[in-house]
Amino acid sequence: MCKMNNSVYDCVIIPLNKIHNRAGNITIVEGNINIPFDVKRIYYLYDIPGGEDRGGHSHKELQQLIIAASGSFDVMLDDGINKKIVKLNRPNYGLLVVPGIWRELMEFSSGSICLVLASDIYNENDYLREYNNFKSFRNEH
Repeated sequence: MCKMNNSVYDCVIIPLNKIHNRAGNITIVEGNINIPFDVKRIYYLYDIPGGEDRGGHSHKELQQLIIAASGSFDVMLDDGINKKIVKLNRPNYGLLVVPGIWRELMEFSSGSICLVLASDIYNENDYLREYNNFKSFRNEH
């Protein structure tokens, strides 16, 4: 089920419940409860050299929740027409990225950790890694 009619405006910040006590904070993310998909894969990016960008692709079907577990970074979202940049810098907020959106992660602060919860296991066929292919695919669907 390709969702190529999604726009950057369908990518929203989701507040995650923060439980605080004097020993520290905890945030719990539960698939299909406080995010709109079942989590089937988790990965994180760290030790990103200054000035480096990550991402630079789109997914045909995959949904993701992107969280700045530590530090901060920007996520540039592009639906082929509209673009928006979202700054992530709080571990109790996640950015929901819906299918059919080109994303680039940039401006990583020193020591930042980008945590990603994904709706499916890795599938290379779900990726659109070239921007021109992404634009063509969106136009065809």
